[in-house]
Amino acid sequence: MAKILVATEKPFAKAAVEQIKAIVDETDFEFALLEKYSDKQQLLDAVKDAAAIIVRSDKVTKEVVDAAKELKIVVRAGAGYDNLDLEACSANGVVAMNTPGQNSNAVAELVFGMMVFMARNRYNGSAGTELRGKKLGIHAYGNVGYYVAQIAKGFGMEVYAFDPFVSKEKIEADGITVVDSVDELYTICQYVSLHIPANAQTKKSINSDLLSKMPENAVLVNTARKEVIDEDSVLALMAKRDDFTYISDIAPDSEAFVNDFADKVFFTPKKMGAQTAEANINSGVAAANQIIGYLNDGVETFRVNK
Repeated sequence: MAKILVATEKPFAKAAVEQIKAIVDETDFEFALLEKYSDKQQLLDAVKDAAAIIVRSDKVTKEVVDAAKELKIVVRAGAGYDNLDLEACSANGVVAMNTPGQNSNAVAELVFGMMVFMARNRYNGSAGTELRGKKLGIHAYGNVGYYVAQIAKGFGMEVYAFDPFVSKEKIEADGITVVDSVDELYTICQYVSLHIPANAQTKKSINSDLLSKMPENAVLVNTARKEVIDEDSVLALMAKRDDFTYISDIAPDSEAFVNDFADKVFFTPKKMGAQTAEANINSGVAAANQIIGYLNDGVETFRVNK
């Protein structure tokens, strides 16, 4: 009996695991679970006879793929998939997928939770500012960007977006103003919410040259990937501009952000954009259904490798 393994160092919610198991139990496949593993060898041992793997932020490296001799598909429960070695998957005939859209609302709500927290001076009792009437730029208008835009309109913000991969007509149909360049987005907007992937083109692309174009009291919100931030460059900018705020659910590599600019930065203890019960269940269930669809019927929707 082929095994479908859920391998999560940071576990799914209990309800999510139960629903994934229920989906697998209705098939001819075997359900297996590896949670809170403490070293890589545990993962390598668990994947040896797995036909399919569901992971969260766990790294599916070449070593993992090579160890999984029966592996046919791996699904990252979430939108980002840079934790999957796509080249190794392709070389071994393994299909790699993600589950886009399942965590989007959770991430978008976190964006606004952090924005309000900082706008109101961490709720320290002093007078803060309001979001209504402020200009918000959405850098990459995918699933998360869409939800951010809808929430922003509810707050009464002016919403702008830039995404060369989404048609102007589609964005404008959602009531959002489209700009023609990244520079224009950052020049216009006091708030910018980042949703770009981390790839060869985007890594360290968010730097002082770009951010220095932002208006007074600029706020950058990053729920994408820390790799897209040029940390040294941003630190240099913050040393020059005491009106610049950086908010993220991803702790930076440099401790200088907190040590030198504690009142102008906020980072959650761990990446938690998708940390809601609903997102947990949605992404886990989607991953299980995609695996069953592929193993039984060859359905390759959401495949991310060749």
